[in-house]
Amino acid sequence: MPDLEKIARGVRLMLEGLGEDPEREGLRDTPNRVAGSMAELCRGLDSAGRKPIATMSCPDQNEMIIIKDISFSSLCEHHLLPYIGRCDIVYLPANDRIAGLGSIVEAVESMAARPTIQERLTTEIADKLMTELSAKGVMVVMEAEHLCLAIRGVKKRDSRIVTSAMRGYLKRMETRTEALALIGRAIRVN
Repeated sequence: MPDLEKIARGVRLMLEGLGEDPEREGLRDTPNRVAGSMAELCRGLDSAGRKPIATMSCPDQNEMIIIKDISFSSLCEHHLLPYIGRCDIVYLPANDRIAGLGSIVEAVESMAARPTIQERLTTEIADKLMTELSAKGVMVVMEAEHLCLAIRGVKKRDSRIVTSAMRGYLKRMETRTEALALIGRAIRVN
């Protein structure tokens, strides 16, 4: 459970450091609002809230399963600014077990709801799916706009960062190419 009072005290100090008066009318409730927002944005830090991915029996299921365009948001751990995007997941079931689609979406959402970098988030999701599903293969492709890139520093709006992680059979070129074609992404072979 986050310490909301400690977060609010930190926000008050930040406002003072910026030369603002945290007691002026427009800012008086800002520290508490920011504390509540940060608690919500970082709810994925509470490992007790992370559920295992639900599976069910589905005999003779050995074809690719794709979940496209899972929306997510996270916080860049370097600047505590949001990045917002979409995640595509492909997996090859094993042992006649398939995943509950809602639990995959919940896993992406809960793992993203914390300060992290997109590269790490992508690989952690792939590893979780591979382990918990005992899948033959997993592919995770994430694409996001990072506000730390868009509104500060180089200020490049509309730039997107794409990361991917492949495990098992989805590391094979022909399987990877098929999966990428199905989720609508091109692949270049040199």
